[in-house]
Amino acid sequence: MSSQADPAKVMKQQVGKAAADRVQSGTIVGLGTGSTTAFAIQFIGERLQSGQLKEIKGIPTSFQASVLAKQYGIPLTTLDEVDGIDVAIDGADEVDPNKNLIKGGGAAHTREKIVDALAKQFIVVVDESKLVDRLGESFLLPVEVLPMAMTPVMRAIETLGGKPELRMGVKKAGPVVTDEGNLVIDVKFDGIDNPEELEKTLNNIPGVLENGLFVGVADVVLIGEIKDGNPGVREM
Repeated sequence: MSSQADPAKVMKQQVGKAAADRVQSGTIVGLGTGSTTAFAIQFIGERLQSGQLKEIKGIPTSFQASVLAKQYGIPLTTLDEVDGIDVAIDGADEVDPNKNLIKGGGAAHTREKIVDALAKQFIVVVDESKLVDRLGESFLLPVEVLPMAMTPVMRAIETLGGKPELRMGVKKAGPVVTDEGNLVIDVKFDGIDNPEELEKTLNNIPGVLENGLFVGVADVVLIGEIKDGNPGVREM
């Protein structure tokens, strides 16, 4: 295995570490979901163990984040227990030039949006492949929906010009079920011209809990890139 020197993996680690380095002692940290954020959680844990960081508490956005936080010794809390979130670290599936995002590849976008939107500072960690000129170009837009409303919601999405498809499980018979017990509809739009408008329109469909458009939420975007075979990080 050459994973030790795999530039893509090293790049993800570096972006995760760059985000983890911005976490300060005595803060409440939103812990996102996904492979790059997983490295951030690991490095926050390592900073805690070494004594560099003290007295932080994490608020996980998913079962995955919660499991990783426990594994790396990060104490967890809930939104009921805290007054606010100082910083949240999370990935994205697409980022446009205005720092608007599509998230939800991991089917955790409802909880992610609650946590990320509450944070005083929301740091997005991505690799350069996630950068797009216009949202919806390469990634389907995830919409979390109550199971009973699946069919009417899909019809409503079609009238908006989207092509909806129920997300099916991998290594699991039947559809993907979110941590909240709901279903995910992935929608193909031919480029999203007005993400702010579409985010509201979709969320107004009865039965829709939340969609993967994150408009005006990201404060800092850290981008991992490979230049001449060398992985590095830049800020958008």
